[in-house]
Amino acid sequence: MAGRSYQTEAVVLRSFRLGEADRVLHLYTLAHGRVGAVAKGVRKTKSRFGARLEPLSHVEIALHRGSGDLQTVTGVELLRSHHEAREDYARLSIGLIGAEAMLRLFAEEEGNPRAFQALTRFLEVLDELAPAAGARPELDPLALAFQLKLLWLAGYLPHLTSCAECGAAEVPLVGYAPRAGGAVCRPCAGLTGALGLASAGLAGIEALLRRPLAEAGSAGVTERTARDALMVITSSYEYHGGFRLRTLSA
Repeated sequence: MAGRSYQTEAVVLRSFRLGEADRVLHLYTLAHGRVGAVAKGVRKTKSRFGARLEPLSHVEIALHRGSGDLQTVTGVELLRSHHEAREDYARLSIGLIGAEAMLRLFAEEEGNPRAFQALTRFLEVLDELAPAAGARPELDPLALAFQLKLLWLAGYLPHLTSCAECGAAEVPLVGYAPRAGGAVCRPCAGLTGALGLASAGLAGIEALLRRPLAEAGSAGVTERTARDALMVITSSYEYHGGFRLRTLSA
């Protein structure tokens, strides 16, 4: 059984109950990308793992590959709990959007250190975030910036600098066409069934992509430009991946 056990950094993206005492975990690991695992007995009062495996927790985890699809947790050390984000509803909502985006965009068991680094940085920034009162989590600049960066890392970033359909440069871009893979000019908008996209929305998306995650809140994104960015993100998910995030429609 040599090589079946290993240790790696991981972030708990999602967990749900299994039987009377176990939990199934969706993890994103540094070594192997997305991994499914079972934490046996974790819901028992005396479990040594329980509090360390909450969603959004950043851990050093020991796993064992058995014969089934789910690996088994054999040890856990907590690196960062992200308790601050998990205990605040607004920040938790933003965190769960990011976690689901990771699950859907990086669904293979294949290591991607840049994606893992982006995820851990996102959670660090989230701990310090002060969301605006009454703001919708899906329109938060950090949530949008993280998803745009994940689309880039996954190879799905929309083309925004010239018309994605005809290639014309230095022309007004007025729509977003998933079929064409990006923003389109007015003549091409009707041909591609493009969704309306304001120039301010394009500028907002570019600002969110250029800035570090910690500076997303200072990108000058208005509610209108945030809605445009969200439209581009969700359209990209639907066209390239065939999915919608449940956390964006809650």
